[in-house]
Amino acid sequence: MTAEERRNLHAFGGYVTKILDPTYILSYMAPWFKEDEMQYIQAEKNNKGVMEAASLFLKFLLELQEEGWFRAFLDALHHAGYSGLYEAFESWNFEKIEKLEEYRSLLRRLQPEFKTRINPNDILPEISKCLINQECEEIIQICSNKGPMAGAEKMVECLLRSDKENWPKSLKLALDKEESNFTELWIIDKGAKEKTKDLEEEEVETSDVQIFYKEEPECQNLSQNSGPPSEVPRAHSPLKPRNYQLELAAPAINGKNTIICAPTGCGKTFVALLICEHHLKKFPQGQKGKVVFFANQLPVYEQQKSVFLQYFERLGYRVSGVSGLTFENISVEQIIEDSDIIILTPQILVNSLKNGTIPSLSVFTLMIFDECHNTNKRHPYNMIMFSYLDQKLGGSSEPLPQVIGLTASVGVGDAKNVTEAMEYICKLCASLDTSVVATVKDNLEELEEVVYKPQKLFRKVESRTTRRFECIISQLMKETEGLVKSVFDELGTISLESLSHIQNRRFGTQKYEQWIVAVQKKCVVLQLPDKDRESRVCKALFLYTSHLRKFNDALIINEHARTKDALDYLKDFFCNVRASGFDEIEQDLTRRFEEKLQELESISTDPSNENPKLTDLCYILQEEYHLNPETRTILFVKTRALVDALKKWIEEHSTLSFLKPGILTGRGKTNQNIGMTLPAQKCVLDTFRTHGDNKILIATSVADEGIDIAQCNLVILYEYVGNVIKMIQTRGRGRARGSKCFLLTSNADVIEKEKMNMCKERMMNNSILSLQTWDEAVFKKKILQIQIQEKFIRDNQGKAEPVLDKENKKLLCRKCKVFACCTADVRVIEECHYTVVGDAFRECFVTRSHPKPKNVGIFEKKAKILCGRQDCSHDWGIYVRYKTFDIPLIKIESFVVEDIATGAQTLYAKWRDFHFEKLPFDAAEMSKRPQDSSSAAENG
Repeated sequence: MTAEERRNLHAFGGYVTKILDPTYILSYMAPWFKEDEMQYIQAEKNNKGVMEAASLFLKFLLELQEEGWFRAFLDALHHAGYSGLYEAFESWNFEKIEKLEEYRSLLRRLQPEFKTRINPNDILPEISKCLINQECEEIIQICSNKGPMAGAEKMVECLLRSDKENWPKSLKLALDKEESNFTELWIIDKGAKEKTKDLEEEEVETSDVQIFYKEEPECQNLSQNSGPPSEVPRAHSPLKPRNYQLELAAPAINGKNTIICAPTGCGKTFVALLICEHHLKKFPQGQKGKVVFFANQLPVYEQQKSVFLQYFERLGYRVSGVSGLTFENISVEQIIEDSDIIILTPQILVNSLKNGTIPSLSVFTLMIFDECHNTNKRHPYNMIMFSYLDQKLGGSSEPLPQVIGLTASVGVGDAKNVTEAMEYICKLCASLDTSVVATVKDNLEELEEVVYKPQKLFRKVESRTTRRFECIISQLMKETEGLVKSVFDELGTISLESLSHIQNRRFGTQKYEQWIVAVQKKCVVLQLPDKDRESRVCKALFLYTSHLRKFNDALIINEHARTKDALDYLKDFFCNVRASGFDEIEQDLTRRFEEKLQELESISTDPSNENPKLTDLCYILQEEYHLNPETRTILFVKTRALVDALKKWIEEHSTLSFLKPGILTGRGKTNQNIGMTLPAQKCVLDTFRTHGDNKILIATSVADEGIDIAQCNLVILYEYVGNVIKMIQTRGRGRARGSKCFLLTSNADVIEKEKMNMCKERMMNNSILSLQTWDEAVFKKKILQIQIQEKFIRDNQGKAEPVLDKENKKLLCRKCKVFACCTADVRVIEECHYTVVGDAFRECFVTRSHPKPKNVGIFEKKAKILCGRQDCSHDWGIYVRYKTFDIPLIKIESFVVEDIATGAQTLYAKWRDFHFEKLPFDAAEMSKRPQDSSSAAENG
């Protein structure tokens, strides 16, 4: 594509945003877009609408550099059915599309009449050729689920985006054929413009004139966050720090290593910008500073990178960022060398120091740790500071960087009194080599004007009085435990109780979850002399324990949400059980569940079985939105399953559905589902900040630390409590004046724990005040003593490097113990993906169509691979196209590793924990082997 054509596409991009629903062509553009870009576009449509998604699609499209992308875009339009748009871009002639504008304008005016007079099912056959196939399907679906008026509204939306030049005539013919009374309004021969004009004039005469005022903030916030208006100034404005921000920055500006401890929402990011700018400007000509800012979570990394970029590039500084998602194709060493400010997720630097690409921390002159209270144990922050302290205490002549920590709470650990709390804080200061803990003391009144401490309210609610659902599921669990015990009784060598030391494991608790996970791990590596019997026994135990785990999940959901949600969770699970393997044991367990299903369905729809917690939650929300309709809420819960359940409850509740809940969860995978992708997280946060329609955000712990969220005046902790740090941070999300923080629980111990956290917060504040009275030299001496002691302990219990095991091992299916392959046949692609070479392995698995086939980085997903044993079908991984090869990618958590010599069996959760000889994937080696076709692989 020529530069002129690129400019033309940019100039005519308005037609893309006006007409295209990009989600209809994403599958055709998959080879050209990254997976996270496609997910971001889909999320943009879901949260903001089609036009915003099309704008984002166009942005990504114009950023493409690879040869052939424009042709691919045209082909995608053609294949998806956008023939008008295809012809227009092919010839750069948009006259036909432009002529449709008058009809669009008329249809917009007639939309209310269209909705009331037209049944889409009557006219869809006549106008379907003017729409995209997916649009027709969506219209039919909406008519079926929500009725003809909603379907008509969707039809208007689709016609307004249609690029077919004949759609106005097709609509006219369809109306005439049905003898619709709407046809008298749909005038297309001539005078459409006049008709529109008449309607416009009529509307002006009958409607009120409304004037909207938009109040400009004191200064634009570059991060679009909800801190005080001056948290991040405009790119062209001078710095306007508040007095309390200058007070917080002062020790660091004077060159001291400092922990800045100040409430969430007070503008600590802006304080960091002040410190950075002063630091970079202080160097004499010929010398340069280099700043690294560490962000512990990816959403925070993205946010802070954006803030630093916008702020410092105006001053001529080069800002770059590297995270776990972006490091593969770049040189970290080069990025650091070429930049003045680098935003990093900390593991990137840990890895670079370990492999020697960054020789020492002396390449930096300033290090800033966001959420620095995490600097403990084996956290990446602490690993970085181990290198720093080794350099400091080892007598190195190289200069060390200044260190700054940012936090809302330094915490007190397990301290029982002020003396112990002071010791804990001193250890944190020693870990970060800081001699000052900066808090606001002289400008407290100004701080309190900006950061409003929410009113803390405790709500003790009753649990359900009826326990019918719990009784039935508990009985199923007892029966399943009985089946497990019968297996062990038959073996006669081991008992169920001896497999785990966890006591008091009540059904429907986290403790039971821990117990069943421990038992399942022991069962998987159970060994018997008769290997066929071992396979049968291990498979049976795997199935029983998997079902127990799901039943336990359902009881937890039932305890905190609706019985309906818990039952839906189980129905989905048993549906998946039927779809894979479904041997005699699974058939028996499914039959037992389905025998109770009718009774469970009856309980789930019984009004007397409503959860009192939800009744109280509903009351709080109704009351708060009645008092202030502009209320913005964050609802914190413990698990993702509960996030989904409460979202469905709000959406289906007649008096709460107006809240239009958004959800925010972490990126990690659980046994229930995969996490949110980074683009999805960003999209949710952007929507919550900018769209007034989303009035509530339901979140797990990912939202309580670091991520800037729009000003909220209501925080609800729903059976959610942690340590004192978590309490201060979650409460800190309620930043608006008059904000409230509710703790809603049926457990008195939870309230007591939260009250204990409040006591610990007071103890922490008193401890900091006491430490601030110490002479600085005395404090530094104390810190040095702790550092020397900790280094001595560290050096004497140094973690030994793992010994590489070069002996060949077997991989067995974790579910049925059938042989899969040997480690000698495993190859590593780009250090983190594992495949198996040789035709023998292909005989061991079968494939099933992947539910979401798409390009993921360097791979094209084609199918899922499952254990080839007919009554097993355990998920082993995926089948992909890599370069010119169709290969399996396996996951270690699907296998048991068996030592060939000793027969010992081991489980690994991650490949990195398995220290065998890892040979790299070699295309030349693959070329020498006969390759199966992808169709053969599809047939297993």
